[in-house]
Amino acid sequence: MKVNCSELIPTGSELISHYDPNDFSFFFGSPKHALLARGVQQMSASTKADSGLPEAIQAMQAKAREKGYFNPVVVGAIPFDTQRNAQLVIPEYLERTRHVKYAVPNKPTHNHVNQAVTITQIPAAAEYKAGVAQALKQFQNSELSKVVLSRSLQVTTPVAIDVQQLLAQLAADNTTGYTFAVNLPTANDQQLFNGRMLLGASPELLVSRSGTVVQSNPLAGSIPRSSNLKEDQQRAARLLQSEKDLHEHAVVVDAVATALRPYCKILDVPAKPSVISTATMWHLSTFIQGELLDPTTSSLTLAHALHPTPAVCGYPPLMAKKAIKDIEPFDRGFFTGMLGWCDSHGDGEWIVTIRCAEVADNEMTLFAGAGVVEGSCPESEWNETGAKFRTMLNAIGIAPLSEVNKEEVKQEPCEASQ
Repeated sequence: MKVNCSELIPTGSELISHYDPNDFSFFFGSPKHALLARGVQQMSASTKADSGLPEAIQAMQAKAREKGYFNPVVVGAIPFDTQRNAQLVIPEYLERTRHVKYAVPNKPTHNHVNQAVTITQIPAAAEYKAGVAQALKQFQNSELSKVVLSRSLQVTTPVAIDVQQLLAQLAADNTTGYTFAVNLPTANDQQLFNGRMLLGASPELLVSRSGTVVQSNPLAGSIPRSSNLKEDQQRAARLLQSEKDLHEHAVVVDAVATALRPYCKILDVPAKPSVISTATMWHLSTFIQGELLDPTTSSLTLAHALHPTPAVCGYPPLMAKKAIKDIEPFDRGFFTGMLGWCDSHGDGEWIVTIRCAEVADNEMTLFAGAGVVEGSCPESEWNETGAKFRTMLNAIGIAPLSEVNKEEVKQEPCEASQ
């Protein structure tokens, strides 16, 4: 792997400017560092996300070392459906920086007005709310206790979407989260990249490993933010007292801790969550930290053991996956999968692929989901997913839109959830 050896340390903004929409590129920005990978030295071929993936990647990295690549890093994305192929690459070139300040783009991402944009909601409001009600009925007749139901927006703009500009805006807007972009292959040829990209700004760290230190930051339980400062603070306080959201969060934290414990000799799991914010949402958050039992356990092995968590799937997992398949009218693809990097020493970071969109030319498909548990209200879950779309819509410059900017957020269970 050819590493950037320039004496001039690039900024996060400069790495974004080097992102190539027409060939394999991968950008990953965290609050502490950023990296850009380009070109393909090796690519995982026909490797399902649930069939020996960590071992297959270790073999790829060993082969790269034999070719003279020092500490080869694998980067890429893994889909929600673990029966689908992962898309992981050892790149030809890799640049890193800890200078992660991002300049706000000099011009708007796009200058067109909302009237020139076509937006199709899949499913429509009535169908999505009916799906939430269907899940609530299943809770009464089965062991299913949580399912995450998502929806999508298909957006068509009058001009091609400037991916570098959009990525720069996402990075500038979401400095405390994880900004990412990765080129996706065509359906028929893993080696051919034709301008289809996955990009977004996720607030959720699935897992990281640095030496023997393991960290995870599960998020579950959310409420849209308000432009009114007093109301915004009240919403954060209500979220910390919400029995429904605290229960939803506890399910996720317990699952993450259970998955990590076999790999850790020490694991610190706080008894209560805190709240964190993005530009658009408040989230219940628990920061988990541990020390590895076996120092050879890689970040990808840990991420593989965690994916998918109840934060994006539900509980019990198999029942939740079936409910998602039965209720959602579209293929999630890489949405609610995981994305990140892992070097040949095992260090790396993997995030939950949310607040994201797939982009190709002048079309963009956005995704957002909400956790449905006992006490959920279909109207509230619809409003929550609408608020989550705002991360991408604000960055592209086509917000506000009425269906994603509602200030009214119901806090009490509604009749449909009884």
